[in-house]
Amino acid sequence: MQQELGVTTMVPRLVAALALLAGLSPSASCQTQADRLSALARLPVKEVTVFKDGHAYVLHEGKAPVDADGEVRMDYLPTPILGTFWAYSTDQKTPVKKVVASSRRVLVEQTALTLHELILANVGAEVVVRQKPEQKLEGTIMAIPMRSSSELEANDPPNSPPRVTKVSDLMLLRTRAGIVTVNMDSIEGITFKQEPKTRIVSQEFRNLLSLGMPGVAKGDSVGIGLMYVQKGIRWIPSYRVELDGKGQARVRLQATLINEMLDLKDATVHLVIGVPTFAFEQTPDPISLQQTFAQLSPYFDKTARSGHVLSNAIMGQAARMSEVAEAAPVRAPGELPEIEGQGKSEDLFVFTVGNVTLKKGARMVVPVAEFTLPYKDVYTLTIPYAPPPELRANVNEGQAEEIARALAAPRVEHKLRLTNSSAYPLTTAPALIMSDGRVIAQGTMTYTALKASTDLALTTAVDIRVKRSDIEKGRTPNALKVGSNTYSRTDMTSAITITNYSENAVALEVTRYVVGHVDKAEAGGVAENVDPYGDDTPAVGDPFRRWYPWPGWWREANGTGRFTWKISIEPGKSAELGYTWHYFWR
Repeated sequence: MQQELGVTTMVPRLVAALALLAGLSPSASCQTQADRLSALARLPVKEVTVFKDGHAYVLHEGKAPVDADGEVRMDYLPTPILGTFWAYSTDQKTPVKKVVASSRRVLVEQTALTLHELILANVGAEVVVRQKPEQKLEGTIMAIPMRSSSELEANDPPNSPPRVTKVSDLMLLRTRAGIVTVNMDSIEGITFKQEPKTRIVSQEFRNLLSLGMPGVAKGDSVGIGLMYVQKGIRWIPSYRVELDGKGQARVRLQATLINEMLDLKDATVHLVIGVPTFAFEQTPDPISLQQTFAQLSPYFDKTARSGHVLSNAIMGQAARMSEVAEAAPVRAPGELPEIEGQGKSEDLFVFTVGNVTLKKGARMVVPVAEFTLPYKDVYTLTIPYAPPPELRANVNEGQAEEIARALAAPRVEHKLRLTNSSAYPLTTAPALIMSDGRVIAQGTMTYTALKASTDLALTTAVDIRVKRSDIEKGRTPNALKVGSNTYSRTDMTSAITITNYSENAVALEVTRYVVGHVDKAEAGGVAENVDPYGDDTPAVGDPFRRWYPWPGWWREANGTGRFTWKISIEPGKSAELGYTWHYFWR
């Protein structure tokens, strides 16, 4: 054995064996250590059904080769929610018998970027090595000592996790004097006598999916598919409403697709109006090998404003849904390329967009539908209730002033009432309202079924003035006894005076809420006691509710009353709406 400055002579056959065991060359021996990444199947996405809350039903389908073990190996592992992952074969004669998700070694070919990688890629090359201090060694790169995956696993304790090849920092360089060991960290530079190789094959771990296909010959291609529900693709609708001033509105619907899941290429995308229930949406399926879901942007976070504002909370948006209009002629949607209204499926409605190509992390805006809806201008006035004087002791001075201002100067709102005579339901979305090519407002379109109507807020009608008055007409002590409690009665006579200073007649809908019991509404109004816990009464009738606690006895003696009127006021004219009511207190 010859030695010189740490120089060791080694048997070339042993050196070559070390290189093969490393899994760092595209040889047959490496194939026994790991799968080539390029040989793994990648199924294209055929269809995606996208919901507004960010969930997507994904369907992959395609042909894939079977290996010697009777398996199809894929390098894509989804993160589905529990119970939604299914794998299948498109050929009934070769069904999928098992699906295994595991972390496995793969061979990855890539460009050498460091000195270490460049040396690994050029074993066998003749080089001149420059070291510190000014020292040169000329010779042939024989090998890089390393411990293969098999060697590491053979020496590890049982049930230890698998490992990739461990590469040394030493290079074995054959010189005239013998084989020299060179620490690669001490190398300042290398001169290659021939053109060096710049590609390297190395091992790394990837989460792979293996589909068992017994009975299929190695190399044969089989048709397989995957389907699952995963969060990561969302669509956000938006409307543009163009008014013609004659009662017809041209409505255009477009969709913004947000893709944070996977690349789409020529996929069919179904956009769904309505949100289904996913009982296990917070639980990842074990097949994903993930302990937590992938982090997504705030567009997919229900706690964020952008996450829930358009989530299609249908039950809370359908206050006008009971007002179904007379059947109107259905307008055909505008001709839009690659867009098709597929129709209703259970409680969901689907639009289909074909040939969608969208990279992960990208956004896309596509037109979806265009139709004409009839509309009319309406004016609404809603006056909420506030605690009677006996209950206002717990509000501060600023809150008391705000309550007084809101009740003393109520405002009339100008709205558009659209009747949905189209072939599609309207969904919750921003709505840009235009007239004569100019933007006049932006409102929120709410879910509206076919033939129903919805209101889009435009602006405050400053030319319509409102004055409200409440006069106490009398008190009756000990007017009501409930159990051991005795209550006094206060009778109120009230009026709302509305003056139209605009140049046009206005159709006005007036609603007044009171706490207590209604008696009578004048001027053709309707007086009724309503459920304070149902409908939209708490939100609309009492915007100041958070400021004061209602005493426990209050609901025992009082309820919630509502007065409503539908009137028309000519320009320069006024209307007075009188009503009487009472409440009990102690």
